Amino acid sequence: MNKIYFLLIAILLLGCSGKRGTSEHQGGTIRMCLETEPMTYLTYEISDYYSATVFGQVMEGLVSIDPSTLKIKNQIASSSTVSDDGTVYTFHIREDVYFHPHETFKNDNERKLTPADIVATFELICSPTKSNTESVAYGHLLKGTVKGVQEFYEKKTKKIEGIKVKGHTVEITLDEKDDNFLYKLAQIQLAIHAKEIIDANKVTDVIGTGPFIFDNYQSGEVPQILLSRNEDYYEADEQGDQLPYLDSIKFVIQNRKLDQLDMFENKQIDMILALPTSKITKMVEGRLSDFNSTPPSLMLNKNALLHTHFYSFNMEEPRFQNIKVRQAFNYAVDRERIGREVLKNQYDELGYYGIVPPISQTFRGYDFKAVRDAGYTYNPEKARKLLAEAGYPNGKDFGTVNLRFNIGDINSAVADEFAQQIFQVLGINVNIDGSDFEQLTNDAIDGKGDMFKSSWIADYPNPENFLNNFQSGNIPDKEQNKTGLNFSKYNNPLFDNLLDEAKKESNVGKKMKLYTKAETELMKNPPIIPLWYSGDLQIVHSYVRNLHFNSLSLFNFKKVYLKPWTAEEYQKEIAQKK
Repeated sequence: MNKIYFLLIAILLLGCSGKRGTSEHQGGTIRMCLETEPMTYLTYEISDYYSATVFGQVMEGLVSIDPSTLKIKNQIASSSTVSDDGTVYTFHIREDVYFHPHETFKNDNERKLTPADIVATFELICSPTKSNTESVAYGHLLKGTVKGVQEFYEKKTKKIEGIKVKGHTVEITLDEKDDNFLYKLAQIQLAIHAKEIIDANKVTDVIGTGPFIFDNYQSGEVPQILLSRNEDYYEADEQGDQLPYLDSIKFVIQNRKLDQLDMFENKQIDMILALPTSKITKMVEGRLSDFNSTPPSLMLNKNALLHTHFYSFNMEEPRFQNIKVRQAFNYAVDRERIGREVLKNQYDELGYYGIVPPISQTFRGYDFKAVRDAGYTYNPEKARKLLAEAGYPNGKDFGTVNLRFNIGDINSAVADEFAQQIFQVLGINVNIDGSDFEQLTNDAIDGKGDMFKSSWIADYPNPENFLNNFQSGNIPDKEQNKTGLNFSKYNNPLFDNLLDEAKKESNVGKKMKLYTKAETELMKNPPIIPLWYSGDLQIVHSYVRNLHFNSLSLFNFKKVYLKPWTAEEYQKEIAQKK
C-alpha cells in the first residue's frame, strides 16, 4: 500500500472518534498558538479572528455553525422555525442553560438563562457604545436587518419592535427576508450575555454559557490565555456523556512561525496551523514515516480556506482616487513570484480573482471565470502605460507610498517583495511600516497610511460576507459615530446597487449572478490588490481526536479529546474506512 494512501487515512481519522467510555474521553489540556492576542473582551465588538477563536469557546448564541458541516444547528435555542415569507423567526429557548459562575449572581436561579437575557443582549448591542458609536454587532449584523433596531438605537423607542417574548419563546421579525440571517445569529458578536452581568457593567468579564470558562490571561514575553471546563455545561455526546471532554484550553500568543514550529516539535503545543514556508519540505516530505507509521505520530490536514489576503488602498488618499493608478499597481504585482519565492507555494490560489476565494464547491453557481476576466495578471508594460496616463510617467512626482502591515514572518516578507516590485515596475518608492494587528486596524480606520495589509476570513459561506466590506454604508465614520469594516473607504454607487439587488433576490441562481456582477465591478474599479487565497497545511499530534478543520477556520473544542492510538485500534479504524 503506498505512502499517500496512509497519509490520506491519517487525515480522515483526524476528524473521527470511536464509541468510547467517558473515562477515555475526559481530561487533558489542548494547546495552540495564536499570532496575536484578542483585540477586545467585548464580544459584540469583535472584528478579528483571534478574539473570535478564543471567545467562541466561551460564549454562545441562539444558533451555531457545526464545524464539521458548516451547517446551522440550534444552540441555546432548542428549536427554531421561520415564517413562509422568511421574515419572522421563532426560537424556543432551552431551560437547562446556565451562565458561568460570577460574583454578580446571587444564586443559581439568576444564573439560569431566560428570554430576558436575550432581549437585554440585543438592547445592549443596539445601543450607542460608551464612545457614542455603533457596535460592530449592530452595524455589521443587525442594522437594516431586524425590525426596529435603528429606531431603538436613535432612542426613538424604548423597546426593539422586532423582538418579542412569548413565554419561553423569542420571536425576531426582520425588515425583509435575509437568507443569511441564521448565519448572522451564529456569529460571536451576537452571543448572549446575562441581564445581571449587563446591569452590573461586567460584560468584559466574558461570562457566557459555552463549554469553556474564561479563566485567566497571563502576560509576559509569551502571553497565554487559559480556558477551563464548564462543569455545568448542558450538552452531552451521543452516549449521554457530558461535554466538553477537555479540562482546559491554552492559547499561546506567538507571531513567529519558526518559534511555533519549535514549540510543536517539542510538544509544547498540540498543533501548528500554518507551517513556516522555509520548513514545509522538511516537515512534510522529511517526516513521512511520522505520518505513515502504524499508528502515526503526526496527522496532516490541507484544505482551501475562505480567507483572502489583500492590500487595501486608502481611497481618501488623492493619488489613489485615480482608477488608473490603482489598476497600474495591480498590473505591477508579480503574484507568481510572491507565491513561489515568498509563500513557497503554501496557498490555495493566487490573487487573480477578486475578494471572494475561488472555491466553486462552496459558492455553487458563482461565475469565477467572469471575475478572473476582470482581475489582474502581471503586465508591467500595461502598468507603466496606465500610470503615465494618470499623470505620473515612470513614477515621476508620485511621491512615496506608506504601506502599513501587521508584523509577522509572511507579512513582512510579502511587504518587502511588493515594495521591490512596485519600484522596479513603476519607479515608485514604497515605505513598509509594520506594527501589531490592533494598531494596524485602528490606523486603517483613521486613514493613517496609504495602503494597508488586510485579510478577511469568512464569517459564513456566502459571497455577501466578503463583498459587504466594500459597501459605502460600511465606511467607518467617527464624526457620524459609525462603525464599519470598509477600511478602504470605497464608495461606488454601481457596486452598492448590485450588491443590494443581490441581497433582495430570492432566486439562488439570480442572486449568484448579481453577486458576480458586483464583484466584477469591484475589480474593474479596484479598492484592493488581491494577493492570495489561503490553503494552509496544518499538522497535529495524532493523540488529538475529533478536531475538525474547515474552510471558515472555525474551531469548536467541545468534542475534542486527547488519546494516543494503539496499533490495533488504528488498524481497525483503517479497515472500517476501506
